Amino acid sequence: MLNENIKTIRKSKGLSQQELAVRLNVVRQTISKWEQGLSVPDSDMLILISEALETPVSTLLGETIAETEADSLKAISEKLEVINLQLAQRKTTRRKILYWLLVSLCAVIAVISAVLIRINSPYLGWDYSSPETAVLGVAFHSFEWLFVRAAPVIFIGAIVGIFSTRRKG
Repeated sequence: MLNENIKTIRKSKGLSQQELAVRLNVVRQTISKWEQGLSVPDSDMLILISEALETPVSTLLGETIAETEADSLKAISEKLEVINLQLAQRKTTRRKILYWLLVSLCAVIAVISAVLIRINSPYLGWDYSSPETAVLGVAFHSFEWLFVRAAPVIFIGAIVGIFSTRRKG
């Protein structure tokens, strides 16, 4: 919600991300991250954004707050804390999905390798005199050739990915 509001209000004021970044003394990528919901500004920066966009902080946060300034800062901080928690949960979910995708990739590579070892490269004894089996033999040979060369690299990359995405703790 905050990210959409910053973007909408910035555009309605006719400002580019670069122009807003200059006004706030940050880099354009920071504005982009806020608008994509990848990060959130702290409470002090949120006040500067509201001043730069000539918009109340409550509007940026998506609601009307009729409180004293001290209570307003507290409400802003609470809202930002909720947004930060949501971003952390999203990051954790993505990390878990990536972890299990990498584990699945390793399992698939292991199964395909076991199958190829078990069938002992049938393309070596394939009958290439029949057009139907010749095409199938060439296709199988191509798959096996690519797999044998790519699988170890992919497998090692997936193992490294598993260790780098596993839950710390």
